[in-house]
Amino acid sequence: MLRMLLLLAMAGPAAAESLVATRTIRARTLVLPDDVVLVSAELPGALSDPAAAVGLEAKVAIYPGKPLHPGDLGPPTLVERNQTVTLIYLAGGLAISTEGRALARGAEGDEVRVMNLGSRNTVTGRVGPDGEVYVGWNG
Repeated sequence: MLRMLLLLAMAGPAAAESLVATRTIRARTLVLPDDVVLVSAELPGALSDPAAAVGLEAKVAIYPGKPLHPGDLGPPTLVERNQTVTLIYLAGGLAISTEGRALARGAEGDEVRVMNLGSRNTVTGRVGPDGEVYVGWNG
């Protein structure tokens, strides 16, 4: 038992790992598994788990060898500006859908303004997990 403790004490602290880019990741692109690698260095504020970055969208350009920080990434955009989207109004048991044109980009849960193509009225809705925009819904 004492021998094991001595070996552990002599081993020293484990080296920290940080996540860095392997190539230029342009803003508004998804981070893919081949885009990042763990390096044996503790870089302040850098992510240390590839799963925390892969599948997210870069908010800014990230250059090769630069660390990935949580603020550099966000959920993937589901609605692009000027995209035609399904606009769904929900209230109680009532659901009405129509087409609209998104006036901003948005990821799931973001509020975006959408112009109803039928009435030309502008409403604010929340982007759902399916890329549709929900009005009158807080879920």
